[in-house]
Amino acid sequence: MADHFAILLRLLNPGVCVKGKKEQSNSFLKYSSLGLQLLISIGFAAWIGLKLDLFFELKFPVFLLLMVFVVFAGSMYLLYRSLNKE
Repeated sequence: MADHFAILLRLLNPGVCVKGKKEQSNSFLKYSSLGLQLLISIGFAAWIGLKLDLFFELKFPVFLLLMVFVVFAGSMYLLYRSLNKE
């Protein structure tokens, strides 16, 4: 039974045994979460910008473009700061 528990523990947390692999796993998780955060932020900003454009009945999507560019620039700044910490 203890053998099964050890195997299950390795499957759930594969970085426990090898230090180098754990660091790679943490790095992968960190940057994939940054990418996901960027994607969700831009999507939410686009949705809000589209709603504002529809509310003000604008023919050109000013708020959509403005919101996406502002969120993208802010995200790139945060990425720059997080990379400089390391």
